[in-house]
Amino acid sequence: MTGTPRDREDSLDVIQRELTAFARRARATAARLHPDLPLVPYTLLAHIEYQKGCRAADLAAHYMLDKSTVSRQVAALEKLGLVERHPDPDDHRIQVLHPTATGSRALASTQASRRAAYRERLGAWTADDLARFAEYLLRYNSSGGDTAPRH
Repeated sequence: MTGTPRDREDSLDVIQRELTAFARRARATAARLHPDLPLVPYTLLAHIEYQKGCRAADLAAHYMLDKSTVSRQVAALEKLGLVERHPDPDDHRIQVLHPTATGSRALASTQASRRAAYRERLGAWTADDLARFAEYLLRYNSSGGDTAPRH
């Protein structure tokens, strides 16, 4: 394969560059969901739906965000009518976030177009290539607890 990195440092440079490009595409996808919904609230909304509801504290812990940041993002999602709070059935003092019907429809619409884009981009990949890529992404995302660079 031409352009293949020759050593570990070259590989790390390519990985950094390509993950940055990937993040830019993710932000563009989020912008298509709603013009007032940047990547962070879009990601939180998708996580809330995937988890079938969760607490704001769970979001903060999962994404390693400050609770005040999550609070502001959740407030924005509520203002847009994409998320609502429900009491936890086991402990009514706890509020659980759930996507509204509007939030679920917006996600479904965006996810369908995103899936089509992935199908197009990865259409020439074999099933084995896709499985390996998926495994590598799972491995990468499960290996880091702290996202801050260490010096």
